[in-house]
Amino acid sequence: MSGIADPLKPSWFGLPHWLVGAVLILALFGAFQVYYWVGRRLGEKLYDSRVGVRLGRERIAKIEHVVERWGALAVYGCFWVPMLRHTLPWVAGALRVSYPWYVVASALGCLTWAPLWWFAATAVVWGWLELAARSPVTAAVVAVLAVAAISWAVVRRRRRRRAASSEALVS
Repeated sequence: MSGIADPLKPSWFGLPHWLVGAVLILALFGAFQVYYWVGRRLGEKLYDSRVGVRLGRERIAKIEHVVERWGALAVYGCFWVPMLRHTLPWVAGALRVSYPWYVVASALGCLTWAPLWWFAATAVVWGWLELAARSPVTAAVVAVLAVAAISWAVVRRRRRRRAASSEALVS
C-alpha cells in the first residue's frame, strides 16, 4: 500500500481513480454553473436571500469589487481562495459577468484545482491508513495533532475576527 494513489487501479465502486476524479470535476463544474445562474436570477435579491443575509452586505460588496475589477479572471482565482470559491460565482451571475468567459474561467478552475485536491486528499487519507496499519498509536497521535492544529487555527481566526470587529466599532 502506497501513500500516493495509483490512478489506474480501482478506487471507488471498482472505477479507476482518474474516472472518479473526472466525475468529481464535472460535478464541481456543474455546481459552478448552477451558482452563476441562481445569482443571475436573483440579481439584487441576492442581498436579501438567506445566503446574502448570512454572508452580509459588506462581504458581498467586497466580492463585487473583486468581480468588477477582475471579471472572469476572478472566477478562476476564486478556486484558490476558500471563502470565495462558493460565493463569487453567485455574485458573478448577479453582476452578469460574460457567460462565455465565465464558462472558460470556471472550466479552467475545475481542471486545475479539483485534481490537485482529489489526488492530494486521496494521498493523505491513504497515507494515514497505511500509517494506521503499521502503527495504530502513531496514527492516533497524528490524528489528534491534526485535529488540535485545525481547532487552534479556527479559534485563532475567530479571535482575530472578533478583535477586528470590536476595533472597528471603537473607531
